[in-house]
Amino acid sequence: MPNDSADGDRSPELDALPFIAPCRSAKLHDPVIWLRRGWGDLRSAPVPSIALGVALLSLSYVIACATWYFGTLALYLGLATGFVFIGPLLAVGFYSISRRLEAGQIPSVTFCLKHGWKALRELLTLGVVILIVLLVWARAASTVHVFFPSERVGDWSALIPFLGIGSAVGAMFAAIVFGVSAFSLPMLLDRKTDSVTAAITSVNAVLRNKQAMAVWAGIIVACVIAGFATALLAFAVLLPLIGHATWHAYRAVIDASAWPAREIPGDTV
Repeated sequence: MPNDSADGDRSPELDALPFIAPCRSAKLHDPVIWLRRGWGDLRSAPVPSIALGVALLSLSYVIACATWYFGTLALYLGLATGFVFIGPLLAVGFYSISRRLEAGQIPSVTFCLKHGWKALRELLTLGVVILIVLLVWARAASTVHVFFPSERVGDWSALIPFLGIGSAVGAMFAAIVFGVSAFSLPMLLDRKTDSVTAAITSVNAVLRNKQAMAVWAGIIVACVIAGFATALLAFAVLLPLIGHATWHAYRAVIDASAWPAREIPGDTV
């Protein structure tokens, strides 16, 4: 029976697998443990981690400058906030580094590219979904801008409707993307599964661990705020840190052992 994907991911055995992977319970303080382990990976592989961080930092500057010169202020703010959405997709390279360190191997940027290529189709599928949400959010940000006071005001009270509605809409989009991407991308990189299974597994795990995941989301938001407060410069370190920590969050919460593992380039070396 022929495979329906380039790398032979689909087979009768895979079709018989459960629809979602089971999840373990996460305690309230577990996100701190994930962050500590992520820091350990960053210290163990500083060169590839920081290299990827700097590359993503440069890409962020390009996007920000293009939006500033060719878009409206509302669109710029929407895309800036949307960094929360595309962050998980950009972190795939850091998952590769952490997985190789876990296997006792030496990671490199070249390895990350080869590893990510193995799951390219499913990663792109999920990436398109995240991109669509980002574009919808950018449009929503422009729409919310109509609530901005059209005349000069003497106090901040006139901004309350604008800030309140904008925050509510942004929180809704962020919650959706966070639920879908919290564990799905590491799972796609780690196991031979499809994007739908990974996304539903992620949402299920987030809903079953609301308190711990709320803490984890708060940590991510704090890192994003710190990044923007330093004109994005802090992202060179914060992106690798959060990326590595997300891998450890996935390993601690998701039990994907029923799915075949993706081969790590250089496993046999």
